[in-house]
Amino acid sequence: MDILQSHSAPTPQALSIAKIQRVQDFLFHATTQFFALSVLIALVGIIISLVINAWPALDKFGIGFFFTKEWDIINGEFGGLIAIYGTIVTSLIALLIAVPLSFGIAVFLTELCPAPLKRPLGTAVELLAAVPSIIYGMFGLFISAPLFGEYIQPALAATLGQIPGLGILFSGAFNGIGILCAGLILAMMILPFIASVMRDVFEIVPPVLKESAYGIGCTTWEVVKNVVLPYTKAGVIGGIMLGLGRALGETMAVTFVIGNAHRLSPSLFAPGNSIASTLANEFGEAEIGAHYSSLFALGLALFVITFIVLAVAKWMLMNMEKKQGLKT
Repeated sequence: MDILQSHSAPTPQALSIAKIQRVQDFLFHATTQFFALSVLIALVGIIISLVINAWPALDKFGIGFFFTKEWDIINGEFGGLIAIYGTIVTSLIALLIAVPLSFGIAVFLTELCPAPLKRPLGTAVELLAAVPSIIYGMFGLFISAPLFGEYIQPALAATLGQIPGLGILFSGAFNGIGILCAGLILAMMILPFIASVMRDVFEIVPPVLKESAYGIGCTTWEVVKNVVLPYTKAGVIGGIMLGLGRALGETMAVTFVIGNAHRLSPSLFAPGNSIASTLANEFGEAEIGAHYSSLFALGLALFVITFIVLAVAKWMLMNMEKKQGLKT
């Protein structure tokens, strides 16, 4: 009986260790909770700061600020439509170019690439992501824009520019810089991010699934379409959103090649502006008042656009998962 009691009753040392563990667990929980909440606190702080500083412009110009193309520093009349239009269009152009290329790169590296080339090519793609944005901007201004104006723009005008209705997008002077050139540079910048994420998520597909598909006679494209993409759709969309997030907020590279003109033109060859390039060009010299507040209003617009993009991406994922559940 004494032996059983001695085994069932905890010793003072065991009680002390258990108490220390509870304290450590509490501290660990509190610390990680603080880290998680700090992100939310920072986000709320950013929103409050943007709203407070943008309020004078929103109070003066109203909601029409976001739908007005006027940007007259001398007369104090401001509207964000030109910058918002440039931001959205250049980002969409970048996605249209970068997503197919990134998908092709990821499929080649995971499914078709010879083993000796897989590591060098993968490393090269990742190194592109490490190139500073100002280098992309300098490359775009001094290399890409002259070639674009001499060869690419005339070719686009002679082909796509002749299509009724679509031709207006590819009309105008062939000066190299403009909305389309900025979109091309952004595509180069976001391509390594999207390609790296796609490659990583494609590699986590269980080999048995792909081998089973190949075993019943599927081609590589059928395996990618019917096995790899359904299994990794969340990661693929996440990679695309990561690239879109960088495209929306990119500053220096776009500033170099977009033309920095407060003009709204249907032609993609025409110079324009984006929210980030407007902030980069004018924030340092803006005086307190309508101009300063309008720049913060543009920052708020960029935040709202990014939030909408992320919300749409989340909705798409939830809708895809729901449809997948109904199929199964």
